[in-house]
Amino acid sequence: MADLTGKRILTILQNRGAEQDEVKQPVEQLRDAGAEVTVATPEAGTIQTLVGDWDLGEQFTSDTKLSDLDDSGFDILIIPGGTLNADSLRLNDDAQRIAKSFASSGRPVASLCHGPWLLVETGLVKDKRATSYISVKTDISNAGGLWEDSELVRCPSQGWTLLTSRGPQDLSPFISAITSELSE
Repeated sequence: MADLTGKRILTILQNRGAEQDEVKQPVEQLRDAGAEVTVATPEAGTIQTLVGDWDLGEQFTSDTKLSDLDDSGFDILIIPGGTLNADSLRLNDDAQRIAKSFASSGRPVASLCHGPWLLVETGLVKDKRATSYISVKTDISNAGGLWEDSELVRCPSQGWTLLTSRGPQDLSPFISAITSELSE
């Protein structure tokens, strides 16, 4: 993996319901590559992940609250999935503000599984190519996005890059794409 020293990565999620591996693997691997990864949630403290949207997963600790966050110094935004996580996050005003800020400033956004629901809610998926968990396909299409069934979709249109993957099975290409994006 490339050296990501000096790169700042923001991961946003709810305090409960994110898919465990979609949080754990990117955060650990990107930190191991030298990146500074900040995990932000609506409330300070514990993050309870789930496995398969049902079983309790590992617990992690949030680094900061979404409402306290100034996203301007970050190089990329990661939005993990998990049905409960993504469905709640899409309605969070601070999460919407952060996603829109990244896109409007030309910084990349990476999202997988159900995570693109936030991009649907904010209108950011319109005219973008994307993939996701299959149940999000109709939402992306109805929001004007172009859905495709691929392990990774990179869409650099509209002045900002969107990286999307279908779910935990695609974590390896997803993390590699994030690494490549930050190495350019």
